[in-house]
Amino acid sequence: MDILSIRDLTKSFGSRTVIDHLHLSVPAHSVFGFIGKNGAGKTTTMRMIVGLLKPDHGEIQVNGERVSFGENQTNRYIGYLPDVPEYYGFMTASQYLTLCGEITGMQSSDVRRRILDLLDLVGLTDSKKHIHTYSRGMKQRLGLAGALLGRPPILILDEPTNGLDPSGIHEIRNLVRSLPELYDCTILISSHMLSEIELIADDIGILNHGCLLFEGSLVDLKQSALQA
Repeated sequence: MDILSIRDLTKSFGSRTVIDHLHLSVPAHSVFGFIGKNGAGKTTTMRMIVGLLKPDHGEIQVNGERVSFGENQTNRYIGYLPDVPEYYGFMTASQYLTLCGEITGMQSSDVRRRILDLLDLVGLTDSKKHIHTYSRGMKQRLGLAGALLGRPPILILDEPTNGLDPSGIHEIRNLVRSLPELYDCTILISSHMLSEIELIADDIGILNHGCLLFEGSLVDLKQSALQA
C-alpha cells in the first residue's frame, strides 16, 4: 500500500516551471529518499504535500485522502521537519514541545510522557538551555522530536543533515534509521547527496528540474548505471 501518492503534479512560479507533471509513490513502512540538487523542486514538492503551497495541477493523497491547499486534515498523518526549522528561541526544548502538543490538541498527560521519551531519543534530556543557544545539530534533533510528537504514520524530512558537521550528520542518520522500527512509520527524506541517502533509504526518487528521472531501489539504480 502507498501511504503517499502524487499524480501529475505541476507547479510554476511565474514563467518558471518548478515541478513538471510529477508522479511519485511512497510505500508504507519504507524509507524513501528524495534526491536532487538544490533547486530541483524537492522542497516545493514537500510544501505541497503538507498543504503550504497550492499545486497548479495534479493530485496528492496521503493515507488515501486528498491533500487540499490551506487545510490541514491530512496533516494529522504527517510529521514535518522543514529545511530550516524555526523556534521560539527563549524556550527550552521541553517548553517548545509542550506548546506543539497544545496547538495540536493532544492530551496534557500524553504530551508530558511523549516529551520525556522523545527528548531521551534525540539526546536532549539534560538540556535546560534556551533554544537560541542550540547548535544547528541540536535544533535538527529537536525538530525530529517535534515531528514525532503525535506519532504520525509518515515523516517528511527536508534535508535534515544539510549544514551539519560530520558528527551531526552521523547522529541524524542513526536517528532516522532507527525510526521506522521504533515508531512504525514511513519516512520521506530529501537530500542532494546520494551517498548519504543510500545509507538510509530503501527506495529513492531522483528529481531534476522538476521531473522524476528515476524511481526504484538502489539495486535497480546501480544496474541502470551499469547498463547505460
